[in-house]
Amino acid sequence: MKNYIKISFLSASILFFADCSSDDATNNPVIVDPPVVVATDPLTNSNTTTYMVDANATKETVALFYNLKKLAKSKFAIGQQDAFISFYKNSSGESDIKKTTGNDPAIIGSDLSFVTDIRNDGTSSNWFYQQEVKNITQIKNAYAKGIINTVSWHLRGPKNKNYSETDKEEYTFYANSMFEADKSIFFRSILPGGTRHEWFKEKLDQVAAFSSKLKGTKGELIPIIFRPFHEFDGSWFWWGADFCTPEEYKTVYKFTVDYLKNTKGVHNILYAFSPDRTYLTSTDYLSRYPGDKYVDVLGMDNYGDFDNQGTTGANTANSKLKIISDLAKTKVKIAALTETGYRVTSSKTPINDWFSNYLYSALTSNSIEVSYVMFWNNDENGYYVPNGSVSNDADFKTFSLKSKSALLNSLPKMYEMPK
Repeated sequence: MKNYIKISFLSASILFFADCSSDDATNNPVIVDPPVVVATDPLTNSNTTTYMVDANATKETVALFYNLKKLAKSKFAIGQQDAFISFYKNSSGESDIKKTTGNDPAIIGSDLSFVTDIRNDGTSSNWFYQQEVKNITQIKNAYAKGIINTVSWHLRGPKNKNYSETDKEEYTFYANSMFEADKSIFFRSILPGGTRHEWFKEKLDQVAAFSSKLKGTKGELIPIIFRPFHEFDGSWFWWGADFCTPEEYKTVYKFTVDYLKNTKGVHNILYAFSPDRTYLTSTDYLSRYPGDKYVDVLGMDNYGDFDNQGTTGANTANSKLKIISDLAKTKVKIAALTETGYRVTSSKTPINDWFSNYLYSALTSNSIEVSYVMFWNNDENGYYVPNGSVSNDADFKTFSLKSKSALLNSLPKMYEMPK
């Protein structure tokens, strides 16, 4: 849960295995349900669209899928949300990852919250429109460098059932007291045939318009990994598990993909499915899965397992990543740790070796294949990634130099299909 400040939801650790601090450490294998053995990789540069959501995806988007899938066999890309955006006293435009390591991140996160907010009137003096422009600029600059772009969507909904489209009252994406007493009313209203379904389609129109603005220097559309309705297994967002059934969630997710791809003709998107960390088995993970035809990236957001739980938490996180890695192998999809981090604040000090030991082992143990890891953004009250002038700079740099870690300097050309 976050409003550019991440709140971790803690739960008891469920598994424990031996410490793994070596660069390519492996432990006794985690048993998942069901165990999976994949003899060969079926993905080739000529059949990639067979495994993608969009058979008509642009060539750059197809290449991104292929290269992300292949990357996971040897490395994972490292990145951060809002890495190039000066929201929080970072006027230089240089990422904190580069300040710490000397290299740009391999992946950068943006968000559509500002794009679809009703207060964005499209004028140059409008603060929300200015943030939209910042996100577009960040994506274009990242693409020009060869960096991967992922886009989340903190979709803000109306405060109550009497909301009108001309009302400028505060929005929220949290399922809190500002929302309707029956919080499930809103999610169900955006289903096809619902009272706010047209409202939802207008939001998707804005997403489509935004994606069409993302163009490279040759006029080509920039691919993005789109991550709608994330952390849905919790109930801090209005699309959370308490406010819709699994079938209702699947219906909205499918409609989102079909509308963008088929109705609006958007073909520069990979679609990410990204629960929080509550699942314990592959059956749990797939309980709200809309199907292989609607998902390119199998993700997980996980803060709590890493929040000062040491090796135990890292091994718990690894067991969950093992589940999605195995699913990604059988389904020929991309696996990713779509959000994570340990937030250092004035009252929360760094954990020794958090990056180079705990996180790295979670991302590499038990033969898992994860394509990328995304840290949440830094702000004036705390940070997830060191900025080159704090005590855990060395730990992050060590993490970035490990054999399976990839910043931009060790990333292949992600938007070109190998011959």
